[in-house]
Amino acid sequence: MKNPFRYFNSSPEIIRLTVMMYIRYPLSLRQVEDLLFERGIDICHETARLW
Repeated sequence: MKNPFRYFNSSPEIIRLTVMMYIRYPLSLRQVEDLLFERGIDICHETARLW
């Protein structure tokens, strides 16, 4: 089985956390970006949109 995260520069854990927050809670991608930034994870909302 091929790695589904092979084209992304971020770690799979960050991608999973971002997607989980976006799907599980009624948040916009910018709100998810702000929450991750508060946890010390710096991504732009364009990156989250690509995921």
